[in-house]
Amino acid sequence: MSVNGWSTDQIPDLSGRTVVVTGATAGLGLVTTRALAVRGARVVLAVRNEERGHRVAADITAAQAGVDLEVRRIDLADLDSVRTFADGMHADHGRVDVLINNAGVMALPRTLSPQGHEMQFATNHLGHFALTGLLLDLLVAGEDPRVVTVTSINHRQGKVRFADPTGERGYSPMGFYNTSKLANAIFGYELHRRLSAVASPVRSYLAHPGYTATNLQSSGSTPIWRFLLGRIGNPLLAQPVDRGVWPQLFAATDAAARPGQLVAPGGPGELRGHPAPAKLSAAATDTEHGRRLWEMSEQATGVRFDALRQAN
Repeated sequence: MSVNGWSTDQIPDLSGRTVVVTGATAGLGLVTTRALAVRGARVVLAVRNEERGHRVAADITAAQAGVDLEVRRIDLADLDSVRTFADGMHADHGRVDVLINNAGVMALPRTLSPQGHEMQFATNHLGHFALTGLLLDLLVAGEDPRVVTVTSINHRQGKVRFADPTGERGYSPMGFYNTSKLANAIFGYELHRRLSAVASPVRSYLAHPGYTATNLQSSGSTPIWRFLLGRIGNPLLAQPVDRGVWPQLFAATDAAARPGQLVAPGGPGELRGHPAPAKLSAAATDTEHGRRLWEMSEQATGVRFDALRQAN
């Protein structure tokens, strides 16, 4: 994969393509939505707060007349909400060309989702797992269909907690965030493997933004992490969000992007820079981890990727 200083200026014309972006009201999701919309895509803003979503859509439209934006509510932590969103997409759309699994929460105090799952794992992984499975038939109908799952450089520090997924026996806000981002990486790679096994037209990509200054570090995290990340880390180390989106936009739009490949900032430590290929951790590509997480996720969500089961 050759990137050669890639930036948003190199996004191709996306007219006629439908893209779903989760977490589209702030940070990476907002900038991703704007960049895709101005290149002609119809962007579905999949957001928890509809009022905020409509404000964002109005702001983008005011700055760029003629963009095609649609706001739909989804709470990724609530699997009932994910199903309702997917039902609405099936009712109103015949296809989805790109799904960008972008939304996330970080370093939360221990909280459980409506279905009883640890909140970071539920929001960052299980909700996106379910959404991808429920929209898979619309993706199969798409043109050059892609799923882009946004993980983190922190996935390399995570471990999948098969024996204690809710943190009942021990909980660390950042430790469980790392777990959720490793789950994103395992899912994106395992999805690639399973799609390839059945020669599906849908392709799976992974991206991480390096260290990017977003509201993720300051909204919802515990006070100590808000201070360490938002007040110290962001000013000293973080790149602006307009650059942090480059890896996921490259994975979503560029013909040179390779399925199953992690795209990351190419600078030192993968913290900043133009998008470049990067290595997933050994845990992320471990086939046994992939199988166990997939089965755990199916059981937790009730979502089966029926089109993929024949080869696995």
